[in-house]
Amino acid sequence: MNGLVLFSAGLPAALTEVPTHVRMKFLEFFTAQIRNVNTRRSYAKAAVEFLGWCERRGARSLDAITPIHVAGWIEELAGTHSAPTVKQRLAAVRHLFDWLVIGHVMTANPAHSVRGPKHSRKRGKTPVLSPEEARQLLDSIPLDTLSGKRDRALIGLMTYTFARIGAASGMVVRDVYPQSRRLWVRLKEKGGKQVELPCHHALEAYLDEYMDAAGLKEDPRAPLFQTIRRGTGKLSGNALPQASAYLMVQRRAVAAGISTAVCNHTFRATGITAYLKNGGTLEKAANIANHSSTRTTQLYDRRSDDVSLDEIERIVI
Repeated sequence: MNGLVLFSAGLPAALTEVPTHVRMKFLEFFTAQIRNVNTRRSYAKAAVEFLGWCERRGARSLDAITPIHVAGWIEELAGTHSAPTVKQRLAAVRHLFDWLVIGHVMTANPAHSVRGPKHSRKRGKTPVLSPEEARQLLDSIPLDTLSGKRDRALIGLMTYTFARIGAASGMVVRDVYPQSRRLWVRLKEKGGKQVELPCHHALEAYLDEYMDAAGLKEDPRAPLFQTIRRGTGKLSGNALPQASAYLMVQRRAVAAGISTAVCNHTFRATGITAYLKNGGTLEKAANIANHSSTRTTQLYDRRSDDVSLDEIERIVI
């Protein structure tokens, strides 16, 4: 991988007049150290923004950056960004400088002593659909086209398996397979973890109908969810990008008359909440969702929303 792809506008000024091994060590952090594509992109963005911020304030080299620079940048960000975003940016430069210290490029990490904003959340902010809205959305998708069958299968997969969009869009045809008289799916989730789950009977029907209509079962290595070739209504052979999936769910939600601001992650949260409402346990939900801690799963649990609404309605004026 060419690390410069991450920096389309070129490397920051602090790295333009340094030995080659310093630049390479900087690029290695994003290419060799970080495996998740989304994390790599966001960390690169944070590094460029911070080094550019330092440059405008006279710190044009890595050695010139001090904890005061980092603290000033964080304080400025806190005025325009949410606390989780600020904490992520700080984590990005802190991990980058740790890498450069270990690689003997810097003598100390200027971000190590800087504290980020306090932030605690017991309830996630991902929009969640009620079971009725989720059913309304799935039932509203026209099935007279291949794209309709594909979209229903993708939304159904994310809802019934709690799959992230990255895991769903990365599936190939052979990741859907029969076992013990049931259809199973294989998901490659964050951290390189592989999850294998049996399909809900509704999801099994969605996947079978889509794959049969698309003729995918003859090509086990092909992407499962593909873009549609313009003007033909047929699959292109190219995997559906996450951004395209986001636009698709937005379009389908509007067409279904759903006012909730849905996103790709909505269906993961919707599935977890529905599972817990129907007697599922938090531990099992965490296992299905591939969460390392049930605390993360609790962020998707919106059962308390119903209680909160009932209590608010007690306010009679």
